[in-house]
Amino acid sequence: MKKMLRLASILVISVALVACGNNDSSATERDSNTNKHLNGVAEQSKGESMADTRVKLMFSNKEVFVRMYDNPASRDFLAQLPLTITFEDYIGKEKISILKKRLSIDNLQSENLSKKGDFAYYAPWGNIAIFYKGFEQATNDLVILGQIESGKENLENIDNDFTVNIEKVPK
Repeated sequence: MKKMLRLASILVISVALVACGNNDSSATERDSNTNKHLNGVAEQSKGESMADTRVKLMFSNKEVFVRMYDNPASRDFLAQLPLTITFEDYIGKEKISILKKRLSIDNLQSENLSKKGDFAYYAPWGNIAIFYKGFEQATNDLVILGQIESGKENLENIDNDFTVNIEKVPK
């Protein structure tokens, strides 16, 4: 009788551990998917992929191409295009421009460290930021919208304010 009771106890504990292990796996998978979404990894959205979505920034006879990530803020930004905005230098690391209309971030929070070439949105100020140097501090208010593919060097040596036309590049 004691052996049956022990066997039953071991069986119950084993089932409970397996169930907990599956939940941990699901939580890990969920966290992984959330991190991919926050970091802008392209995903399928409403049957439409943003994997090849690019925007072109034009200023002073120069061009910069940005590959957009798939997240709510990126989709909201694309819906506002075409745009003409003025950028200014900020702390010797990024060019910024405050948007007339804030982007929807849908409670999206990220703790990304910006890196050179990031095209981002800083929610508290409602501004677009183009990082031409990395920024050593992470903030959960910075949402990476995309990554510059080409033309990064065109931004680095601009000291004055400059006007940029931004448009979606046809696929």
